[in-house]
Amino acid sequence: MGRGRATGVMGLLAAALAVAVAMAATHAARAQSEPPVGGRVGVHEGVASCGGSTCHSRPVASGLTVRQNELITWQDPHSEAGAHSRAWKVLTQPRAEAITAKLGLGPAERAVACLGCHSDPAPAGQRGARFQVSDGVGCEACHGGSGGWIASHYALGATHVANVSRGMLALDEPKVRAARCLDCHFGGSGPNQFVTHQIMAAGHPQISFELDLFTSLQKHHDVDADYLARHKVAAGGVKTWAVGQAMAVNRALTLYGPKTPGGAFPEFVFFDCQSCHRTFSSDPKWRPVAEPNPGRPIPVGTPPFNDENMIMLSAAAKVAAPALSARFEGETKSFHQALAQNGAVAASQAARLAATSHELADVFAARSFSRADTLAIFEAVLSGDTVRRYTDFAGVTQAVMAADTLLSSLVAEGAIDRAQAARVRPDIDRASQAVRDPNAFHAAEARAALQQAAEKVRGLK
Repeated sequence: MGRGRATGVMGLLAAALAVAVAMAATHAARAQSEPPVGGRVGVHEGVASCGGSTCHSRPVASGLTVRQNELITWQDPHSEAGAHSRAWKVLTQPRAEAITAKLGLGPAERAVACLGCHSDPAPAGQRGARFQVSDGVGCEACHGGSGGWIASHYALGATHVANVSRGMLALDEPKVRAARCLDCHFGGSGPNQFVTHQIMAAGHPQISFELDLFTSLQKHHDVDADYLARHKVAAGGVKTWAVGQAMAVNRALTLYGPKTPGGAFPEFVFFDCQSCHRTFSSDPKWRPVAEPNPGRPIPVGTPPFNDENMIMLSAAAKVAAPALSARFEGETKSFHQALAQNGAVAASQAARLAATSHELADVFAARSFSRADTLAIFEAVLSGDTVRRYTDFAGVTQAVMAADTLLSSLVAEGAIDRAQAARVRPDIDRASQAVRDPNAFHAAEARAALQQAAEKVRGLK
């Protein structure tokens, strides 16, 4: 770069910094003139309130404290990073309209059963003047209503702790983030945040959850020195994954039972789809698709509870929470057995297992994960007793996502180099191919690919 061009760039940066400092001073004065907690606490002011080139809508990252291009990332029309902004628009498409037509719900873009997850679910009394349902899953759907902190969070000297005290959600903490994401990506106890079997039967896609993968796809911040200086939690991929698995199991078991929305026995969305949705024939040579699963010892013909997250949590607990591992395994088997025998006992077992899952989330959130821990969890997911539990499409899908997360985390943290990761990647890709199409799923092929990956992971120790 020539000296003149460099000087020009420095001048622009200096001017931008001067503007930022001036704005910060103005914002600070404004924040001081307003009560720290006012009548707008919890109000969702709308995506437009976060825009502007000096806030979160710069065309490119600023390189300053925050990227400032967060809205541009959120609006990306071509990648998963923009999925939340497209959530409401999806309701205007033929598939969504067909679903609500079958259910007699009217236009999908106005159906309350859809808007709880395809838009910001803030109730009417908590919507500011710039709030738009058509914004989809906007900033405040995840970060919390900004009415109490929008003026103070950009003030000079603002802190993350102060923002949280005024109503911002601490999404840097994996448990908080998982709880918020699960509301839509699995289900919540709030109104219109549960995808029932009836909705799926009408055409809604299957639900699956993996916190670190979802975080990576939606990421619009940098975990750098400034991030840490603001006392935010830098959880890392492995902790985020492990906490997410524990919270997913807890959420499923908390919703299952008396609180489950109505329907036939019981709400089928909790159960493994392929246990019922499979081919059948009167041909005497035909054999059932279902395989015995050592993790859920249930009689033939019993609908199996979808245990994809339970399998992952079991693998993580063996390494990161050995004191709780045996209890979790015992309670898991007791829960599956009770489902086949007694509904009331099953509900009681679900409550016990949910409590243990929450305890595991606490343990994972409070500890760090070393290179050895990650490699041990990686191997536990891909081999031994765990791999024999991959009898279903959902379980293998979850295992593939876990393998990708764990491998990426090892590279990101410098625990292995890219060449070492490249030797494991082909086997993970083969397992991924096995779950491209649920109608062409072959469990044995997927297990073989995962076990080959495990052999290579052992070589990395």
